[in-house]
Amino acid sequence: MFTLSRKNPAVPPGQFDGVKISLRRWRMRADLPPGGKRPRRTVARQAGSYHHGDLRQALLDAAQSLLDERGLEGFTLRECARRAGVSHAAPAHHFGDAAGLLTAFAAEGFRQLSAMMRAYRDKATASPQAQLRAVGLAYIDFAIGHRARFQLMFRYDRLSPGDAGLEQAGSEAAGHLSTTLAGALAERGLDGQGQDFERRLLLAWSAVHGFATLLLEGRLDGWRGRQSVPAFASRTGDDVLAVLEVALLAPPGAGTRRRSRGRTA
Repeated sequence: MFTLSRKNPAVPPGQFDGVKISLRRWRMRADLPPGGKRPRRTVARQAGSYHHGDLRQALLDAAQSLLDERGLEGFTLRECARRAGVSHAAPAHHFGDAAGLLTAFAAEGFRQLSAMMRAYRDKATASPQAQLRAVGLAYIDFAIGHRARFQLMFRYDRLSPGDAGLEQAGSEAAGHLSTTLAGALAERGLDGQGQDFERRLLLAWSAVHGFATLLLEGRLDGWRGRQSVPAFASRTGDDVLAVLEVALLAPPGAGTRRRSRGRTA
């Protein structure tokens, strides 16, 4: 391949640089569009892309951090966006407003609760009663391990009403309790449907939710003493569930008969 160089005797001294510059200018002119002006270079930005990759998850992670640190009353969409490293207007792309972001965060919590219930049931024996207790323990342990998320999940005044994702996730979590309770009742020949079943289901949820809430709000600190919250929850929660099972799995009307005998005496 032939190349020009200063060592080539066919090129007089001092002309190589001029040839090189002329060729470069010619190529630059040949690339110009009609009119002789080069278009301004721009960098195309893909719609929905952000420097950290996943804006939605980044905002949910920021919400977790903010709620853990300041609680629900200290939550603001602007601070959440700042922690995610985006402009304060960016969350509207996925969530619309603060209620939308909190709703997505709560729905994710119900899905995590369902996953924990499944995991606890898988570790328990196949006995319907053991399955029922496993679901109750999972509920309490989830509340202790995910305090901010658990407390938000039932604050409907701060969530978007009628959100399909939230309702679906909540129904799935409730279904674990309903299914295991129906199985435990069936083992004892009791009906897993109707008003009596609804009453038992309400009793089960009220007991585990009430115990978890009292523990999180410090109402049981006098009984807890120096025990850690997880240790107290494990020991006392198991006692609560043991007493609860007696009421949940009792034949219909058993409580009424006991109260009647007490009044007669």
